[in-house]
Amino acid sequence: QVQLVESGGGLVQAGGSLRLSCAASGRTFSIDRMGWFRQAPGQERSFVAGIWWSGGRTSYTDSVKGRFTISRDNAKNTVYLQMNSLKPEDTAIYYCTIDINGGEYDYWGQGTQVTVSS
Repeated sequence: QVQLVESGGGLVQAGGSLRLSCAASGRTFSIDRMGWFRQAPGQERSFVAGIWWSGGRTSYTDSVKGRFTISRDNAKNTVYLQMNSLKPEDTAIYYCTIDINGGEYDYWGQGTQVTVSS
């Protein structure tokens, strides 16, 4: 079992920045990758960014490239999402997720609300 605890959401004006954090605990010795998804009202949950634990390779959905940066601290089993130049369309609940088996994402955090006002 893995537990994920997110923090850092909030309300920000358009053009502002927020930094999300997600700390993993439990069975963390076999982390393959961690990521962030988001879900806006009335929409399905969608991929935002991911990072591979070994090597640090990253991937992003097109709409956040150049604005969001995902990073990790292996020693703390923590992943971060630095969000800059935020737009109202970034408003959503952001979920942290982890893959410990080298396949699908296995566990999810409780979500943290990000609201960007225009």
